[in-house]
Amino acid sequence: MMDKEAIYARLPRFAQHLACSVEGLRIQRSRYGPRFLKLLKEAESRDAWSQSQIEDYRDQSLRQYVRHCAETVPFFRNKLQQLGIAPADIRSIGDLRNLPILGKADLVGQMSNFQSEAVDLSKCIVSHTSGTTGSGLRFFVTREANWMQWAVTWRYRRWHGIDLDTKCAFFGGRSIVPIWQKRPPYWRYDFARHQILFSGYHISPKTLSLYIDELRRQQPPWICGYPSILTLVASYIADNKTDLGYRPRWVTTLSENLLAQQRAIITAAFGVTPRQHYGMTEGAVNMGECELGRLHVDEDFSAVEFIEDEFSLGARVVGSAFHNLATAFLRYEVGDRITLSKEKSCPCGRPGRLVEAIDGRHEDYVILRDGSMVGRMDHVFKDLVDIREAQIHQKIPGEITVRIVRGSSYGSSEEQRLLQELQKRLGPETKTEIEYCDALLRGKGGKLRFVVSDLNRGKITSATSTSSAAEGLSHSR
Repeated sequence: MMDKEAIYARLPRFAQHLACSVEGLRIQRSRYGPRFLKLLKEAESRDAWSQSQIEDYRDQSLRQYVRHCAETVPFFRNKLQQLGIAPADIRSIGDLRNLPILGKADLVGQMSNFQSEAVDLSKCIVSHTSGTTGSGLRFFVTREANWMQWAVTWRYRRWHGIDLDTKCAFFGGRSIVPIWQKRPPYWRYDFARHQILFSGYHISPKTLSLYIDELRRQQPPWICGYPSILTLVASYIADNKTDLGYRPRWVTTLSENLLAQQRAIITAAFGVTPRQHYGMTEGAVNMGECELGRLHVDEDFSAVEFIEDEFSLGARVVGSAFHNLATAFLRYEVGDRITLSKEKSCPCGRPGRLVEAIDGRHEDYVILRDGSMVGRMDHVFKDLVDIREAQIHQKIPGEITVRIVRGSSYGSSEEQRLLQELQKRLGPETKTEIEYCDALLRGKGGKLRFVVSDLNRGKITSATSTSSAAEGLSHSR
């Protein structure tokens, strides 16, 4: 049976615009349900709270969440009994140290043990993620938790004056334009959300002038996207000594690290400083950058721990997502390391601990034969839940080796799906070799580079060699 993406790719262009708008309307209804505006208003009211007030609120929410997990989630009910810990023993974020830290590998293959017996899962949203290692993870999210996650995301955006109906140019990782399409336009319109959706898979030195022309024609006040893609656009503007022909009011980034050099290149090209958001589909951690450039932890959204260890590369990030009652992410390690700011408060007056830098899931580009540069390849692995880890290695443009650590149920059908997903994003002309391994090599601090490239990238290499920022929600608006 042909999947939805394959059907979409065969539609005429006008029908693809319509399909994007219909999907945009569905997304709006899912994210901004009946209680969304009330949750947003309540979240914004907490901006005026003191640090002690927000921490009291966080700890109270955490106590309720731990009790919920102990009573209704099989894994934590059994684990607390084994450890001899009563839910009442967890009074604050500091008491969590007595519980185990769990990573994605601990959840893959046994998600049912982390699902609540008290929640009707048929009424929940099925979500998925991939992350650093490329291993897929599917889980249930309550609609209330989904609304809350988008409420705190929009709280951050509204700090800067962006509103729900602001026209946006979005540069992301979805296959908006079929990879085999060789002629413009390389974008589609989502009229429901006032978005121009630019393809990240067709950007090359030959096509970037067309992207710039469309931005000039539409003049969207808000540009949002993956830093790696926005940097390509900004670098083209700088290299060709041109400009957008207008000055956008806002540039925001998500889903990847915003590196120091990327920030500088984007600021110079667009005339506005990009602001970053950090989060993940699991909802374990959320942070937003204020107008003064400080990254605030959303203490009212989850209980976030920063744990020092023997490595001198910053603290490990561990979060407890106390809004999603369907699937328990309690003491969930997200795989990033951070450096906390020495500042104890922000002049903007909002509460929340301040993060100076995050060594997140920094990815390199894959180079196609024609020079096109493709980033954010983790989308390939989102639904391939029987892949434990994955890494892409490139020595020659247009050729990649995908190193795979297989799960127990991985077979020929999964390999075929993997090859199909890679072809959707890289095209049939890209030579792909799959190499199976027992384990993948990791760098300092146990970090796994998702794309390892031996190519000399020139300016691109210099723009992506420093880790200093945040991983964002892998969603558009």
